[in-house]
Amino acid sequence: MDSNYKVGDLIYDANIYDGMNTNLADLQFYKRWLPKNKDSSILELCCGTGRLTLPIAKDGYNISGVDNTTSMLEQAKVKASKGGLEVEFIQSDIRTLDLGKKYDLIFIPFNSIHHLYKNEDLFKSLTVVKKHLKEGGLFLFDCFNPNFQFIVEGQKEQKKIAEYTTDDGREISIKQTMRFENTTQINRIEWHFHINGEFDSTQNLDMRLFFPQELNSYLEWSGFNILHKFGDFEEEVFNDNSEKQIFVCQ
Repeated sequence: MDSNYKVGDLIYDANIYDGMNTNLADLQFYKRWLPKNKDSSILELCCGTGRLTLPIAKDGYNISGVDNTTSMLEQAKVKASKGGLEVEFIQSDIRTLDLGKKYDLIFIPFNSIHHLYKNEDLFKSLTVVKKHLKEGGLFLFDCFNPNFQFIVEGQKEQKKIAEYTTDDGREISIKQTMRFENTTQINRIEWHFHINGEFDSTQNLDMRLFFPQELNSYLEWSGFNILHKFGDFEEEVFNDNSEKQIFVCQ
């Protein structure tokens, strides 16, 4: 969301994205926090190809998904159609979203806030959430807990992080390098793609890291009450060794 930082187009290739992101460990967590009343309205921001949106819709919930990437939404709509589901998918930047309605629950899954590279981007997005959230409604999201050892090790050498076959038959191999910028707190990640045995391209996956006390303060300054902060999707209390920061706010 800044011209200096980005996520590469190939990373947002819907088939490459879906082939890599098959883990649904977060789905059961978000399902546990859904309203009891299935007539309640739910909004997923940064919904991608509907990895979580569609299973929730299949359970009978009224859920809408927002994403800013055309290819992701096209894939989500195809999957919804194949599953016989009617889901509203909306293309929009979450910093400027204005749907003119309010929701009982809003969530931003899958570390997506890491692509809000500046504080102002985060604050704009939190303002959008507040504008769309009903009084007493819940706001949930997850992101990484910065791990300095992981960052240091990742800067030493290129490492293979994925190898799989996409639904459209491409053999994908991805190697990763990274470089952390102390001044911006942005981890400059590069994914080096090999497709069908040949080097294809290097794609950026830049991620702004948010430290625990910092993120707690940003939420409170934005008017949110942190009801729970978990360290994993099993709802273990956040601690020094937690891989994730998972928030339930009101």
